[in-house]
Amino acid sequence: QVQLVESGGGLVQAGGSLRLSCAASGRTFSNYAMGWFRQALGKEREFVANINWSGTLTNYADSVKGRFTISRHNAANTVYLQMNSLKPEDTASYYCAVDAGWSKRPEDYDYWGQGTQVTVSS
Repeated sequence: QVQLVESGGGLVQAGGSLRLSCAASGRTFSNYAMGWFRQALGKEREFVANINWSGTLTNYADSVKGRFTISRHNAANTVYLQMNSLKPEDTASYYCAVDAGWSKRPEDYDYWGQGTQVTVSS
């Protein structure tokens, strides 16, 4: 069993920045890839970024490439999502999740946090 707790969301103006954190407990965090997903109101959950167990491989959705950066600190059991140049279309609930493999599909992820809301005003 894994527990994930996201934090760092909030209200920000377009062009601003936020850093999301996801604290994990309950398993050997460093063994697993981690992903960030988001879900806007009325839309399906979508992939944002993922990172492999060592932090040496990352993937990003085209919509966030060049603006968002995923990173992890295994000693602290935490994964981060630095979000810069935020746009109103980035408004969503953001979720972190654990992946035993290496996937961009939410159905392949085993454990999820409760989410943190990001709202970007224009």
